[in-house]
Amino acid sequence: MGQNFVSRAFKGRRQEGELSSRIPPGQYLERGFPVLSAGPTPHTPLDRWDFSIVSEVAEPKRWTWEEFRALPHESITADIHCVTKWSKLDTHWEGVSLDTLLAGVVTSNARYVVAFSDGDYTTNLPLEVVAGGKAWVVYDYDGQPIAPEHGGPARLLVPQRYFWKSAKWVRGLRLVEKDQPGFWETLGYNNNGDPWKEQRYWGD
Repeated sequence: MGQNFVSRAFKGRRQEGELSSRIPPGQYLERGFPVLSAGPTPHTPLDRWDFSIVSEVAEPKRWTWEEFRALPHESITADIHCVTKWSKLDTHWEGVSLDTLLAGVVTSNARYVVAFSDGDYTTNLPLEVVAGGKAWVVYDYDGQPIAPEHGGPARLLVPQRYFWKSAKWVRGLRLVEKDQPGFWETLGYNNNGDPWKEQRYWGD
């Protein structure tokens, strides 16, 4: 199943101060799971779903839903932080590490990935941010298939960045040499999106 990713684990009774130390500046603790989307929710039938990795120097890699679900997968426990200032702790996911997906892919001079999704959504990340056990394509949340409003059937999970970088309805990754800002980044959101540095918007 692979090793778990735990943002910061505390054993025994958690005191309020311990919880606060896990919440970035300017954020508040959210017990629910708010739904935020810029447009209508896509509903792609699983028999028409696929996931691709596109490189500038190699043939694309592609998996059908059945092939994707057959890949080595991991259980992940992570804190997530939304740019709208809520944080949710100890969320539980199941999915495939980007390290598994990128294994054997010729990256050449690629330094960035652009995630692309149904609904024409894109978001950009440095390759170093998603490699090394730091990002996944997930399909289960709390032991159940991810609901469409939360990005199902599959979404990106990058816990160390604001949650808009964890693209909903993800369908693939494009490996590129030069950075290519995505949907929200071109509309004024910070290109890096580190919640611990409060990088919400341009200039932050």
